[in-house]
Amino acid sequence: MKITQGSYLTGYVTIKITGSRPELFFALCAKEQVLVWNVKKISDKVCLGNIHLKDVAQVKRLRRRTVYKVSFLNKKGIPFLSQRFLHKKPLVIGLVLSILFIGILSNMVWDVKVTGVHPELEKKIMKQLDAYGVEPGTLKFQLGSPSAIQQKLLDDIPELLWVGVKEKGTTFYLEGVEKTLVEEKEEPGPRNIVAEKKGVIIDMFVSKGKPMVQVNDFVKKGELLVSGNINIDEQEKNEEEEEEKEKKPNLVSAEAEIIAETWYQTAVSIPLKANYQTLTGHNKKKYYLNIAGFSLPVWGFGDPEYKKIQTETVEKPFQFLKWELPISFKQVNLQEAEETKVTRTKQEARDVAVSQARKELKSKLEKDSQIVSEKVLHETYENGKVKLILYFTVHENIVKNQPISQGD
Repeated sequence: MKITQGSYLTGYVTIKITGSRPELFFALCAKEQVLVWNVKKISDKVCLGNIHLKDVAQVKRLRRRTVYKVSFLNKKGIPFLSQRFLHKKPLVIGLVLSILFIGILSNMVWDVKVTGVHPELEKKIMKQLDAYGVEPGTLKFQLGSPSAIQQKLLDDIPELLWVGVKEKGTTFYLEGVEKTLVEEKEEPGPRNIVAEKKGVIIDMFVSKGKPMVQVNDFVKKGELLVSGNINIDEQEKNEEEEEEKEKKPNLVSAEAEIIAETWYQTAVSIPLKANYQTLTGHNKKKYYLNIAGFSLPVWGFGDPEYKKIQTETVEKPFQFLKWELPISFKQVNLQEAEETKVTRTKQEARDVAVSQARKELKSKLEKDSQIVSEKVLHETYENGKVKLILYFTVHENIVKNQPISQGD
């Protein structure tokens, strides 16, 4: 019968009914909605049958209303097995401790392997990983994500060009690529030096090649500054005279430093009122056990009394041997944030705009370049913002190498 399916899961009992015409007792059970199956008549006064565990109490109440004797014989099903199992406390405790022990070991770091770098750099990486806590015996919940560890290594070890961090089971695998410092050698071929941008030359030092311009000259972008052909003579302009001399050009790789005054125009706008959110440094950490989407608090109960909170969540799944369980350990970091309102005068906004424009321009220039002056070309106030158009004067090296084609 389909109705008896699953009886092993819920448990069932075999009962023995003794008395005159015992089958009448089972008829009474059916009348009281008590399911009985596998009914067997052993003799005129004895019958056997199975009932669900949940119906035992109802059968006992029915027995009190009759003259029949009811005996409970066989008890079968998972409830009885678990009950017998729980009575063996040493075995239960041992099993639970074993599972916990294996679970803890499965969520610890047992090995760290580094490949792709030379031994000295490998030792440096291992030392840095120890400082992060990435070492055998550390619980993985205490560590950051592999991407966070990767970024830390790149920030703290300048010799690394790239590093990949992969967590597999109880082992962290790191594959690194170190920077190769190669001294750039000048190409042996001859070259000229031309202007990278327009400007007025204020200083020049030529170590190789023939200067084609002088201090205070205005030059355009691409204009020849130093020639790699040192046979060029400004007085020899007649092509017929050059053909008669039949001299082969003496070509060199021109080298020079030519400082010119250049100009830049930029636009920037700064609001008179602005809101900034900063962290105060106060925080509270809360820990949860996440089971199938349900978060069970473990530590750090209650919310801090912060007016504004910035939340950072890190979640790591539990592993049992090589399997990932639908259970994870979640750490929530509640950081106190405060909102700062800034109100500037027009002059203060103007000063901030100029400072910001200088910083932006300096980040685009070469290291040795100097901003010597700035001038406000246009200034407006619109929609609570100061808008400026600035004109900067810069002293910078405008040298650009240009190979000479020897086929010409």
